[in-house]
Amino acid sequence: MAEENKVIETVMIGAGPSSLAAAVYTTREDIETVVYEKGVIGGLAAITDMIDNYPGFPQGVEGMKLAGELEQQAKRFGAKIDFGEVSDIRVNDDKTKTLTVDGQSVTAKTVLIATGSDYNKLGIPGEQELYGRGVHYCATCDGAFYREKRLVVVGGGNSAVQETIFLTRFATHIDLLVRSTVKASDVLQKDLQKFVDEGKVTIHLGVTPTEIVATDGKVTHVAAKKGDEDVKVDTDGVFVFIGLKPNTQFLQNSGIEFDEQGLIKTDEHLETNLPGVFCSGDVRSGATMQIASAVGEGATAALSIREYLDDTSHVESAPKVNKPDSKK
Repeated sequence: MAEENKVIETVMIGAGPSSLAAAVYTTREDIETVVYEKGVIGGLAAITDMIDNYPGFPQGVEGMKLAGELEQQAKRFGAKIDFGEVSDIRVNDDKTKTLTVDGQSVTAKTVLIATGSDYNKLGIPGEQELYGRGVHYCATCDGAFYREKRLVVVGGGNSAVQETIFLTRFATHIDLLVRSTVKASDVLQKDLQKFVDEGKVTIHLGVTPTEIVATDGKVTHVAAKKGDEDVKVDTDGVFVFIGLKPNTQFLQNSGIEFDEQGLIKTDEHLETNLPGVFCSGDVRSGATMQIASAVGEGATAALSIREYLDDTSHVESAPKVNKPDSKK
């Protein structure tokens, strides 16, 4: 925890790839940087079994390994990474920011919010245990592992239909399990119908998954309910697309602006509506929800932080000009 009354140059909330990349840039610029993480260093990337689309790793890289190397790189240049949960941010009259971290106040000149988003879960047996090993939430990240395999996709909104269409390029067949009815846009439903007509996709309406079942660590089927009837759908993997939940609960009273999905709005410099408070990665409105782009946004945010600190430093250090006495 930071010393009381000390003002840190930049505090980053969340130790995922975006903030770790940002910390590499800020610390190399000799900007004092403290990163707070409440859970796992590396975020969702760290608990992903294998990442196959991150540049520079032709054979793919284990999520935990990538997270560890990003952490080491940030620490190499002097970033301080602490475990702590931020529960509040407020902007002070002097434009510094006070964060509440595990009940204690921490003051900073700038803040980077990179808390990411979490996938909405089904909350059924087998889902958590098989995460990254048969249960997935990102088709772009993990779809290629299922070439010539059979898949189950859960969800009925735009994301579920869009990702089902994407996964048809890999899977031999996809069973789309929809709790009620397909609610995707008409255009997406029309595109999906082509694959239904070809026999590559089967849509199951009114089906609610109850368990993801595996044998010897490999997914074999999804158990589900259709009304009172028990249903079994054989599959090699399960992709769940029932929405994202931005990790922004602690910001609800901060005055930060959100979009209609609850993601944080920023300008082209990745600065929020609060001066000196920046945002990058999956929690930002307009983010592409990919590790590579989150890392790039972290670098951009770091450069914006440097520019902000330079600008405010010049203002603080500018000599005061005595106005001439108007009295004669």
